[in-house]
Amino acid sequence: MALEIVVVLGATVLLCNAIAGRLRVAPPVLLLGAGALIGLVPAFHEVRLPPDVMLLLFLPALLYVESLTTSLREIRYMLRVVLLMSTVLVVATAGGVAWIAHEIGLAWGPAWVLGAALAPTDATAVGVLARALPRRTMTVLRAESLINDGTALVLYGVAVALTIGEETLSLPHIGFLFAVSYVGGVLVGLVVAGAGLWIRAHLDRPMHENLVSLLTPFTSFLLAELFDASGVLAVVVAGLVMSQVGPRVMRADTRQQAFAFWQLSTFALNGALFVLVGLQITASVRDLPAGGLAEALIAVGVISAGVVGVRFLWSFTLPYLLRAVDRRPSQRERRSTARSRVVMSVAGFRGAVSMAAALAVPVALRSGEPFPDRELIIFVTSGVIAVTLVVGGLALPAVVRWARLPEDTEVEEETHLAEREATRAAIEALPEVAERMRIPAIVAERLRLEYEQHLSHIEATDNGDADALDALRLEMVQYKRMIVVGLRDDRRIDDIVLRRLQLRLDIEELRLANRGSNDGD
Repeated sequence: MALEIVVVLGATVLLCNAIAGRLRVAPPVLLLGAGALIGLVPAFHEVRLPPDVMLLLFLPALLYVESLTTSLREIRYMLRVVLLMSTVLVVATAGGVAWIAHEIGLAWGPAWVLGAALAPTDATAVGVLARALPRRTMTVLRAESLINDGTALVLYGVAVALTIGEETLSLPHIGFLFAVSYVGGVLVGLVVAGAGLWIRAHLDRPMHENLVSLLTPFTSFLLAELFDASGVLAVVVAGLVMSQVGPRVMRADTRQQAFAFWQLSTFALNGALFVLVGLQITASVRDLPAGGLAEALIAVGVISAGVVGVRFLWSFTLPYLLRAVDRRPSQRERRSTARSRVVMSVAGFRGAVSMAAALAVPVALRSGEPFPDRELIIFVTSGVIAVTLVVGGLALPAVVRWARLPEDTEVEEETHLAEREATRAAIEALPEVAERMRIPAIVAERLRLEYEQHLSHIEATDNGDADALDALRLEMVQYKRMIVVGLRDDRRIDDIVLRRLQLRLDIEELRLANRGSNDGD
């Protein structure tokens, strides 16, 4: 059955992503619905999503890539907001959900378990559904979802232990658990990243170096779990370290191979994860007691409203309190508009961590009695995930249009700045470098002319002639490729030569295509 699941998952991911653009619907919405429909097929009734698989297979890889591509500069700039949202907001959300769950009939223990499971936002969903947001808003959402898992999982562990009778409530003890989770996670992430960099320094093949890259997130997660620290935070720290140090130590061929690998693997893992969550939603319906579906659906609706409501309440209370206390000019620059906060409130998607936490709820208490309302916890968690992904995913584009967020041009401006300054510096350093390498003056002059031509192109990016020149270059790349393939077909060159030239032409085509797409964004 395992092979059938892999094939079905792959085909579903491909189909949903292929038609999502035509339907103008976010892929996770279709993937979630497809998973729920697949769960109705009798052959897939026994397919379950083990929490260990989600925590140990999906999350490390996905979180690592998210942290590699998150702006550390923007995290530092918005650090206070990120820390408050990933700690205090998580506790507030867990408490709000626990109170609502208790009001609708759950005991306090299971209610807090449910609240802790639903407290963190999902980095994967945020990365897919909110990618069109301005950079600063996107960075806050991603950083929040990368860090808040540590807070939520500590709360979850305490709530489960109290419910099954293994812990007694003690604020110092809970504080100790938080300290171990955060400090331990950071330390493990730093150690694993340092070890990975040291190993890379002694390797000289891209394949070997990228195997180290593949092992980094899983090693970070597993090592942190051995010390009862936050595996999620360890992965995030390791990824952030590599994002800062990697550009200095990785070779171009290694980086190109790594980019292609992570791009494909995270695309497949992301899609499969949403399908599996959809499968679990259908399974959770079957696991409910007879006649309990109506009450469970009401619970999903009420608690979904509570999750979103707490986030809106947070967005429209704490910022004003901080403004009243901190009136420094530097903080005024960080203020967001009310419409922007509405966008961030709508983008509070739940996902994989919440599902894994709900599925990991013990079957029995220490006394041997069944864990109270376990099936309801799993169903409500599945339902809230579906509501936030589907409703939030469908509503977010309309909310963004309503918010009229200012156009974010900083990335393009900074890209232009970096290219211009790097090229100018290279032209200035060229004579000295050529002399040091004993390169003939005529060769150095040729390169200087190339660089000056490139600089002229950069400085003319606002001119339509630059776009026309790139279009012509792109068309000529296609023409050269046709000629080279024709030479191979005429047996005048070997396939090995074709592949070598094809790679060079592909790199040139991608460079021109990416430059054109960036200019048009």
